[in-house]
Amino acid sequence: MSKIEDLRQKSDDQLDEELTTLKREAFNLRFQAATNQLEAPARIREVRRTIAKIKTLQTERTRAAEAKA
Repeated sequence: MSKIEDLRQKSDDQLDEELTTLKREAFNLRFQAATNQLEAPARIREVRRTIAKIKTLQTERTRAAEAKA
């Protein structure tokens, strides 16, 4: 199962929680990069893309809810 399918199965609250966690991790990774302590440079890209996937999914759900109303 792909990452997006895993995300689609989560509730809105779970997505919000994961988004908060990933934003915090992205901040820490940027800080590590700035101080030359970054061990996994590819992780920055992975976190950024996962944040984008979550935001896209949230937008899709919002628009679907608006369309039903």
